[in-house]
Amino acid sequence: MLKIRLARGGAKKRPYYNIVIADSHSPRDGRFIEKVGAYNPMLKKDDPARVTLKVESIQAWLAKGAQPTDRVARFLANEGLVKWQAGNNPNKAEPGRKAKERAEERAQREADRAAAAAEAAAQPAPEPEAAPAEEAPAAEAPAAEEAAPEQTEG
Repeated sequence: MLKIRLARGGAKKRPYYNIVIADSHSPRDGRFIEKVGAYNPMLKKDDPARVTLKVESIQAWLAKGAQPTDRVARFLANEGLVKWQAGNNPNKAEPGRKAKERAEERAQREADRAAAAAEAAAQPAPEPEAAPAEEAPAAEAPAAEEAAPEQTEG
């Protein structure tokens, strides 16, 4: 199948694309049949030299059955050669199958932890010995009394 697509050229970080007619199985920058235009993304959007097309040649290749890629179809739609409309992929933002499985496992672990915590809270905790509990507040009381006069003096 013949494609009207972009072939990248230019230097590193300075892209320049040729619009070519190529077999769909050939590599992106590999063998092509004919060069039918150029695209320079470094130029401003309103610059007429940003996209140059050989309109007659493109019309002939479209008549022979060549299919433009999405980006090239946008350029051709601006010239009125083909009708282009944005694709609609409503499932684009949904996570994949593996991510959904991991989320379910994580939710299950959280539910298990919450159930274990609720079960632990429902069981009566063993009461500590009463004697050490009574001694602790008595030991803290003199320290509190000593702290109070210091605050009033200062």
